[in-house]
Amino acid sequence: MPEFVHLHVHSEFSLLDGANRIKDLPVRAKELGMKSIAITDHGVMYGAIDFYKACKKEGIKPIIGCEVYVAPRSRFDKEGQIDKEYNHLILLAKDNKGYKNLSKLVSIGFLDGYYYKPRIDLEVLEKYHEGLIALSACLAGSVNRAILEGNMEKAENTAKWFKDVFGEDYYLELQNNGIKEQVLANQKLIEIGRKLDIPLVATNDAHYLKKEDAYNHEVLLCIQTGKKMSDEDRMRFETDELYLKSPEEMADYFSNIPEVIKNTVKIADKCNVEFEFGHTILPNYDVPKEYKTHGEYLRKLCIDGIKNRYGENPSKEILERIEFELSVIEKMGYVDYFLIVWDFIHYAKENGIPVGPGRGSGAGSIVAYAIEITDIDPIKYSLLFERFLNPERISMPDFDVDFCYERREEVIDYVSRKYGHDHVSQIITFGTMSARMVIRDVGRVLDYPYSETDKLAKMIPNELHITISKALEQNRELRELYETNETIHNILDISVALEGMPRQASTHACRNCYNKRSSRHLCSTLCKRSEAFRHNI
Repeated sequence: MPEFVHLHVHSEFSLLDGANRIKDLPVRAKELGMKSIAITDHGVMYGAIDFYKACKKEGIKPIIGCEVYVAPRSRFDKEGQIDKEYNHLILLAKDNKGYKNLSKLVSIGFLDGYYYKPRIDLEVLEKYHEGLIALSACLAGSVNRAILEGNMEKAENTAKWFKDVFGEDYYLELQNNGIKEQVLANQKLIEIGRKLDIPLVATNDAHYLKKEDAYNHEVLLCIQTGKKMSDEDRMRFETDELYLKSPEEMADYFSNIPEVIKNTVKIADKCNVEFEFGHTILPNYDVPKEYKTHGEYLRKLCIDGIKNRYGENPSKEILERIEFELSVIEKMGYVDYFLIVWDFIHYAKENGIPVGPGRGSGAGSIVAYAIEITDIDPIKYSLLFERFLNPERISMPDFDVDFCYERREEVIDYVSRKYGHDHVSQIITFGTMSARMVIRDVGRVLDYPYSETDKLAKMIPNELHITISKALEQNRELRELYETNETIHNILDISVALEGMPRQASTHACRNCYNKRSSRHLCSTLCKRSEAFRHNI
C-alpha cells in the first residue's frame, strides 16, 4: 500500500464549511492506514489542541496548520470590490517555532486584517515564515487564480516569490477533486514546478469524511449562506470528491507523477510540533520593591486583610487556615494568579465599580476573602478550600467574578493597560447546532414547510443535552414518523449528521450582574492562563 498523508483538511471549525468532526479525523486516517494527518481550517486554529489530543490518542501524528487568507494588497486596505477578494494559502508548522509564527499570523489576520475574513499579507508572511511550510492551496490560491486568468507570467512570478521566501518548504499543490478547472490548473502547475524547480505535492481539500457525506456537506453550505438546495445561485462545489480519500485512491489518480504522493510523507516527516500539557505559565505581577518575593507580598495583603475581616486577634483556626492555603497556593505556583485577580478587583472597588461577592468554589478560599477577591466568609459557612485548589488535582484555579454591565469595560481597559493589550483576550465560545435548531435549519434548506418543520422540532424533548437519537428512543410518535415518512426520515438523518457542530463563534457570555441586566464575567483573561491561551489560540 502506498504511503500518503492528507495535508489539506477542514474540520468542523471551518465553521459551516468543514464537516469533519475533530474526533473522527484520526480514527478515519487510522482506518485508511495513514500514520499522520493535518488540520488546515479556514483562517483559524480553534481546533488545534483538540485535534492534537485526538491524534495522539489514536497513535496518529498530528500536523498543525491553517488555510490562511492573503489580502490582494495590504492587510490594512479595506476597499469594497477589491479587498474583499483574498487568496488562500496552506501553512503547516514544522516545529514549535513555526507553530508560534502561525499563531502570530492568524492573530494578525484578526487584529489588523479583518475584512470579511481574517487576512494577512505578504509583508507579515515574509516576516513570520520561519518554521513554516507553504502549499499553494486550492483554486482560490494566488498561483491558481493567475493560471485560470490566463496570466502565466503572473502565476510564475507569484510562485517565484513564495519560493524565494520559503525555499525548499514551498510546494505547488495538485488536487484530485473532480472540478474541471482543476485539471487545467494541475497541468500548468506541473509546468511551473519543473520550470522553477519547485516541488509538487498532492492534496484533496477534504471537507468531509466519506464520499457519501457530500450531500450533507451541501446542506451545511446552504445553512451557512442562508440558501435552499433548490436555489440556482447557491454556493456549491459541484463535486463529491472532497473527502478523506485513501492512499490508494490518491496514488492511482497521480500515478503518472508519483513524487507528489511521496512528497506528502516527506512534508509530514518535517512537521514535528509537540505540545506540553500539565503545567501553566502565568504572567508576572510586579510587586513593590520592598518585598523580596511575590509570596511575601501576598502574605502581607492577607495579614492586613484578616485583621480587617476578623479583628486584631483572629482565632487559631483562622490563622491555621490562612497558613495552609498560602502554602498550597505557593506550592502550586498560583501566587501571581491571586495577585492579578486581587489587582483588578481592587481597582474596580476603588473606582466604585460594582463587583459581585463571589460565586463557585473560589468562595471557599479564606485568602480570597482576606484580600477581598470574595466577600463570603468561608469559615462562617464551612466552605472547603480543597474544592477550589487541591494539590491532588492539578488544575487552574478559576474565580467567577461579576462586574457591573455598564462599567465592566473600564476594568477590561485597566487590565489591558497594565498588562499589555497583546496579553489580554476575551474568551471565545461556540454556538453549536442543537437538536431542535439543526432540524429547523435542515428543514428550511430542504424547503420543507415551516409549520411542519417547527412541529417536528418541538417533538424533541426540551431537556439539557438532548440529542435527536435520544429523542427517537423517548418519543414514540417521532419514531413512527421517522420510520413511515420518507421526507422526515431524510431530514432527521441529515440533522443527526450535522447535530452538535459549531455554528458560530462569539464572546463568552455569562450571568446577570447587580443591575439585573445581561452581563458577562471579566472574561478578559491574561494570556497563557489555560492550555488554549498558552498556545496562543
